[in-house]
Amino acid sequence: MRSISRSTQFAATAMSAMLAGTAVLAQGYPNKPVRLVVPFAPGGAADIIARAMNEPLNRAMGQSVIIENKPGAGSSLAVDQVAKSAPDGYTVVIASQSGIAVNPIINKNVGYDPEKDLAAVIQVTRSPLVIAVHPSLSARTVSELIAEAKKTVGKLNFATSGNGSVPHLATMVFSGLTGAEMVHVPYKSGGLAVASVVAGDTQLTFATSPSVMPQVQGGRLRGIAVTTKARSPLVAGLPGMEESGLNGYDVSIWYGFFLPAAAPRAVVMRLFEGTSQALRDPKFREIMAKDGTETPGSKSPEEFAAFVRDEIRVTAKAIRDSGAKFD
Repeated sequence: MRSISRSTQFAATAMSAMLAGTAVLAQGYPNKPVRLVVPFAPGGAADIIARAMNEPLNRAMGQSVIIENKPGAGSSLAVDQVAKSAPDGYTVVIASQSGIAVNPIINKNVGYDPEKDLAAVIQVTRSPLVIAVHPSLSARTVSELIAEAKKTVGKLNFATSGNGSVPHLATMVFSGLTGAEMVHVPYKSGGLAVASVVAGDTQLTFATSPSVMPQVQGGRLRGIAVTTKARSPLVAGLPGMEESGLNGYDVSIWYGFFLPAAAPRAVVMRLFEGTSQALRDPKFREIMAKDGTETPGSKSPEEFAAFVRDEIRVTAKAIRDSGAKFD
């Protein structure tokens, strides 16, 4: 038997020390504030969810969770930053399909691979998008909106939370399936997009429930439908797409927590457990339900990771089948 070289022994010792250090780090996590990166400007759904969840998450983690807004590139800037950050659990991103499934498909230069560079921790929310229009628009149903768009080709402006965002995907797939040509006006958050429709600068939006429903309920916008196949029990009074006459269209948006891929298992589990506890907070659940948003959680990080892999495949197929072209 050959003897083990000193270099091999040194490498083994170094690896053992590193693993031991990681284990100690994980056991003490968190022992300082955790940074939660929100990929959109204040006022959008991700920001609303993060801030509503902040207090119960602080309690559950035993540390302050500091929210940092980093908008840009349809959420890819924030996701890329977190993917490349230290894998110690102190930098977390709340991301949706925008940064995880859509942008990596339509933009090969995003700089990260969501399946290789990120650790899926837990699903936080799920909700349909809401199609809402400015009251000056005559359309009150999906079929009327399609007819209006076809009658005024290229004159209806739709606002979204950015290129490659889920609302952008939802609207482009809608256009691809129906032939309704509209002009995209991207903003840095869902809140800003909705505000533009309220102001009349744009005419419609496919927006997240938390960012748009207060405006619909206040009469400043008119809700047309939800983007899921069937009605949502949490968005009263709006039909689903099948009921609206558009078969084969079914889009919802989810948000989840992600860490850098190399985050220790113990850190992932501690964040999973803390977030699960926060999601059960009655006040948080009540706030989300008012805006038409569910708080499903996940059974485990592995379950959420499998869900994310399926979402990436489904999103790629939806883009291909619709023939949608992204600017």
